[in-house]
Parts: sequence; structure tokens; C-alpha cells
Amino acid sequence: MAKEITGYVKLQVKGGQANPSPPIGPALGSKGLNIMEFCKQFNARTQDKMGTVLPVVITVYSDKSFDFVIKTPPAPILLLDAVKKQSGSAQPNRNKIASVTWDQVKTIAEIKMPDLNAFTLDSAMSMVAGTARSMGITVTGTAPWQN
Repeated sequence: MAKEITGYVKLQVKGGQANPSPPIGPALGSKGLNIMEFCKQFNARTQDKMGTVLPVVITVYSDKSFDFVIKTPPAPILLLDAVKKQSGSAQPNRNKIASVTWDQVKTIAEIKMPDLNAFTLDSAMSMVAGTARSMGITVTGTAPWQN
């Protein structure tokens, strides 16, 4: 018989660096989960993505067991890595901090494709380009679907 789900916990944790301090400890402790067990499993599964922020969705069952799904890094994190900046613009409509090419947008869209609600790569690229614009990053060149 399937286990009964009592809830979900969504966190953003750096790969390979989960520890029981806040925000992980209080979030999992309130659900009655074994915090150290989660940290060990998460760190083991994310050794190859050390230091990258990764969203994780933890499914909590009624017998206090859990399992979790690791998502792809958020698009803003990938964009900031591409332009080698720490944060986006405070006024993205006025101050542009950097620019990316459509090839860079395409690689980020290919990475994000499993977690986006897009059917085609062009629509995923459009979503990533919109995120870039809202961060003050300009996308140079013409969009591939406009050629």
C-alpha cells in the first residue's frame, strides 16, 4: 500500500553543503523529519554540483519518512554565472549590468527545460530571455525564431 503524504517542503540549498542549521533544520524539524539523514543524502547526491544553488522538493510521509527531488538551478543563478556578476540590477529598466548572447540563453534554456512549463526550446529561450531582461541583462542579437 502507498504511503500517505502529509506535506511538502520546498527549499533552496547549495549543492553538497546541506547542514542542519537554518533554514534546513527548522523547516524539516517542524515536520518531524530526521534532519541529518536528509543532509547526508542530499550532500551525497549533489557532490558534482558543489556550491550551486539547487531547489529541492521534499515529500513528507505520515510515518515521518521522506524522499526528495532535486530540480535544476534557478534561471537567475545561471544567468549571473554566465555574466560573472553577483546580483542583478537594482533598476533593470534603467541600469543594464551586462549582456548575453542568444547562444548563452539557449544553453541555459536547455539546462532548465525539464523544470519549465514549455514544450519547445524556443519558448523556453523566451522565458529565460524575459528573466534576463527583468534582471537588467540585455540579450544581444536577433532571436532564432525571428530569422
